[in-house]
Amino acid sequence: MRGTLALVLAGGRGSRLMDLTEKESKPAVPFGGKYRIVDFPLSNCINSGLRRICVLTQYKAHTLIHHVQRGWGFLRAEIGEFVELWPAQQQTAAGSWYQGTADAVYQNIEQIQTHGADYILVLAGDHVYRQDYSRMMASHLRAKADCTIACIEVPREQATAFGVVHVDEDDNIISFLEKPADPPCIPGKPDRAFVSMGNYLFSADFLLGALEDDARNPQSARDFGKNIIPEQIGKARIVAHRFEESCVHASHTPEAYWRDVGTLDAYWAANMDLVGVTPDLDLYDPAWPIWTYTVQRPGAKFVFDEDERRGMAVDSVLSAGCIVSGGSVSRSLLFHDVRVNSFSEVEDSVLLPGVDVGRHARIRKAIVAAGAHIPPNMVIGEDAEADAKRFLRTEGGVTLVTPEMLDKLDA
Repeated sequence: MRGTLALVLAGGRGSRLMDLTEKESKPAVPFGGKYRIVDFPLSNCINSGLRRICVLTQYKAHTLIHHVQRGWGFLRAEIGEFVELWPAQQQTAAGSWYQGTADAVYQNIEQIQTHGADYILVLAGDHVYRQDYSRMMASHLRAKADCTIACIEVPREQATAFGVVHVDEDDNIISFLEKPADPPCIPGKPDRAFVSMGNYLFSADFLLGALEDDARNPQSARDFGKNIIPEQIGKARIVAHRFEESCVHASHTPEAYWRDVGTLDAYWAANMDLVGVTPDLDLYDPAWPIWTYTVQRPGAKFVFDEDERRGMAVDSVLSAGCIVSGGSVSRSLLFHDVRVNSFSEVEDSVLLPGVDVGRHARIRKAIVAAGAHIPPNMVIGEDAEADAKRFLRTEGGVTLVTPEMLDKLDA
């Protein structure tokens, strides 16, 4: 792994998360009570023994840059370990920002060459999962591949929303299809398909040559899934790596956990899984910790113990700095510095940092964005029509509330 350079592509907006990514990129969005989404690929690198990491940023990167600087500066450059930030700098003659995932790498080709890596691991910076990349490397070397793509099995009917990999019986990739209406099945599994996770391991010389070829094609969208991979199929050895072989499983389930969390419904559901008795994503595993930067706050506090005014939380995750002051929290996840005031109720909800829930307010099945102050007596999540008029309500019945939406109600 010392001969490998990891490139974490963290410049995407994540527009399907709507107002959650109005001020920061999708990889910077908080997740799981104390983390940000980008912490997962970064932690996977560290835990896999990969210590040369570059984070490529673009869209509204201020929050992301601060987080990486504060939380990921513990490696020692003098022994060849680092997490570097590579902001978009319009480094080609065209003077454009990144046009696609492949262009993000191509525009940094000179920096990549200075590191002299034998292998380049390109990672999506906006997915939640635990993976041992050293096992993916072993698969790459055994296959003597030019490119290895991490793939996860999904039902065929769900594969239409992803890039689908068509393989033969030996997991050689014979085609790569973006969001096909009729996804090809996995050999021997007619109801299952292979979906690309957006993680690619390249032999360095092959990748740099493929990027140079793509840069000369004026019709290219400069994207790995749409251009680089399909163009090289049949010319190079490109294989699929089964995620189940390198996934770091929770001890109680064999499921290969990977979540895109690219929509509000998916984001809500993935956070809600964490409040269950045995979540599919095990964040308590000391053998594979998820590293992060977090503010220093005292432990969560619960006050008042009266019949109608009891500070309590059940089936919930509360982060440091939270105060439940005579309110009740159930089946919910609260980030740091959330305050739930007297006589209020929070159920089946995700409250991001700094949310304040006023007295007698009721919140059901909602995502409340950072810094929002819910007025006293406000009811959210019980009247779909009213929620749709005031806030943003998803097809899955989740209500998104932001400070800006609340300000409009007062205007």
